[in-house]
Amino acid sequence: MTARGPYTLEIKLVRAQGVCHAGHKVGDEFTVPSNTDRFSCDGLCIHALCSMFPKLFAMRYGVEFPWITENPDVAEHPCPDAANPHVFRIRRVREGQREQV
Repeated sequence: MTARGPYTLEIKLVRAQGVCHAGHKVGDEFTVPSNTDRFSCDGLCIHALCSMFPKLFAMRYGVEFPWITENPDVAEHPCPDAANPHVFRIRRVREGQREQV
């Protein structure tokens, strides 16, 4: 497969237990735009961002993970705080798509 991109990525907090010390709540959304060289997510906890960075970078440039079979454009990622489990959904937006995460 040839990688493509960059793609816009949409990140949404979809499940949460315990207390997020960064203040995130279910439904919080973040975007990594495709049209920038600056790779950041304003407002997203630095610990969550750092842990998901390899997945974000790969998805941004078209990588598909073989274990994600239902929809290769959607992946879930757990926050590294095991005492307060929070799960983010990452969605790659292909041209012509503008649905919510």
